[in-house]
Amino acid sequence: MQVRSVVASQVAPRPAPPSVADAVRPEENDAELRQAFDRAIGETLFAQMLKSMRRTVGKPAYFHGGRAEEVFQQQLDQVLAEKLSKSTAEQFTGPMFELFTMERR
Repeated sequence: MQVRSVVASQVAPRPAPPSVADAVRPEENDAELRQAFDRAIGETLFAQMLKSMRRTVGKPAYFHGGRAEEVFQQQLDQVLAEKLSKSTAEQFTGPMFELFTMERR
């Protein structure tokens, strides 16, 4: 019985589950939601744009790195999409975000 009381005293109490009132405060989470929305939409758009642009350009006759270049080119395109999204996504996702938040409210 001593073991049971010691273990019970060391167990931290569980936090209360989030209430409905906490979930209905969109104003507080709008900044975080907007950043996540911009990042997701922007990265998707720019990644597809870069992928399409790479398809239109053929491989150069000289200075082509082979398969390794192709693998690392995809990683570079991913980083470029992240940077482009961070700097310019809010300019074209504004109307989309407004429609998204209208449906939530």
